[in-house]
Amino acid sequence: MAEDPSPTEVFALLDDDYARALLAATSHRPMTATELSNDCDMSLSTVYRRLDALEDCGLVAARTQLADDGHHPDVYEAQMDALTVRLTDGTFDVTLSVESKTHEFADALVDLWEGL
Repeated sequence: MAEDPSPTEVFALLDDDYARALLAATSHRPMTATELSNDCDMSLSTVYRRLDALEDCGLVAARTQLADDGHHPDVYEAQMDALTVRLTDGTFDVTLSVESKTHEFADALVDLWEGL
């Protein structure tokens, strides 16, 4: 995840209807790209392009979801709890606050693995 996302990138993403729709949808529950495509009424290629940009800024995270059928799709989850923008001496500063269960589960898995 990006520690300090670029204000220009964040502003551009938040100005984009598709990116906002994906961010809003993934704030409810983790979703696959196909689910997002259907729910947000956009093409898969558009979904993937916007998800890549959202991930680059740390606004969305992907994780692999294990499935019984052997197909393990990535699911995407919003990582933004708060986004703070400050303007100081003509410079924008963007701070992203994240509190996600994805991070908690990942940390627990690492602790478990290292404990073996």
